[in-house]
Amino acid sequence: MIRLHHAPQTRSMRTLWLLHELGLEFETVVRPFDSSLREPDYLALNPAGRLPALEIGGEVLWESGAITELLCERFPEAGLGRGPGDPERAEWLIWVHFAETISQHVGTLTQQHVMLYDDAMRSPVVMKLEAKRLGKCYEAVEQGLAGRDYLLAGGFSAADISVGQAVYMARHFAGLDGFPEMAAWYGRITARPGFRAALPSEGGERLYDRDFYPAWEPSG
Repeated sequence: MIRLHHAPQTRSMRTLWLLHELGLEFETVVRPFDSSLREPDYLALNPAGRLPALEIGGEVLWESGAITELLCERFPEAGLGRGPGDPERAEWLIWVHFAETISQHVGTLTQQHVMLYDDAMRSPVVMKLEAKRLGKCYEAVEQGLAGRDYLLAGGFSAADISVGQAVYMARHFAGLDGFPEMAAWYGRITARPGFRAALPSEGGERLYDRDFYPAWEPSG
């Protein structure tokens, strides 16, 4: 039995996409992205009160990067991982975990634009800095894709899933203009059925109520 605890448009989407690409049978428990994640029943699954949590084979896994590594190790036949001894192993690991660097900046921007309801709590300086930092992350991805269709020369992998999902979230705050290789890559990976299956359902709960959040300026 595999059960994913998931909230749309959060890091758990990374695991949801990977599960679809692996072709596994699983159950999805959709949870609200709110204080209920701090309640005892969920803390028993993820003691940090964060998403995702993945129940599999009697274990509970948490932290999306670790989940990605473990799933790719357990289901190597899908070819989405790069195991020890593979010449692309180090590069694969770098990209899988670079997704969290992108997500760190996205998390700050999400807090500023979405989670804070009082304008007095928002900081235009923080918003602009974090959007610029996303641009620096985009530069790294653009460079890594030079001459390639995917992040690894060996083809599509969980590295593309991890970074691609982080970019999906990042695009709410920083567009891909000026990054042609990255834009083409993003178009390729988001055309995949696995990505489409991981998107929020039509009319369903979502974290972002708009496609793009421009830099905010205080009124007056």
